This record gives sequence, C-alpha cells and structure tokens, in this order.
Amino acid sequence: MEINYRRCISCRATAPKPYFLRVVRVHPTGEVRLHEGMGRSAYLCPQKSCVAIAPKKKRLERALKAVVPPEVYEQLEQLIQEG
Repeated sequence: MEINYRRCISCRATAPKPYFLRVVRVHPTGEVRLHEGMGRSAYLCPQKSCVAIAPKKKRLERALKAVVPPEVYEQLEQLIQEG
C-alpha cells in the first residue's frame, strides 16, 4: 500500500497525509474550509508554531491562491488547543 506524503507550508516538514491539518479552497465556489471538499489544498502541522506563522507570512493565501478568512485561522487554533 502506498503512503501519501504531504509537506507543511510553514515548516516544510514532510509526513503522511493524515498527520496534517488540511485547508481547502473548494472548487468552484472558492470558499476556504478545513478538512472537507475537493479543490486546491494546503497542509499544516498540528503545532502552534506552524499555525502562527501561516497568517503572518500569508502562507495559506499563497498556497491556496485565495483570501483566507480569519475564522479559518481561529478554527485551526481551536483544533490545536483541543488536540
């Protein structure tokens, strides 16, 4: 069985796909969501440092080629605090 590896857009670490938090720009609406939908995806490590860097350097915006609403960053922070 083939393992799908992905790369964190903040720290550039590689790991199997299930390890990461997935942010998706849904096609064709352009809506940005966590973990669901088909479209362009970006992956972040489930660590405070990686999630903190993403909005400061606009890493998600560049990777998804879309504006990421503040609610998405809030949801990412909540996931890390819970997990």
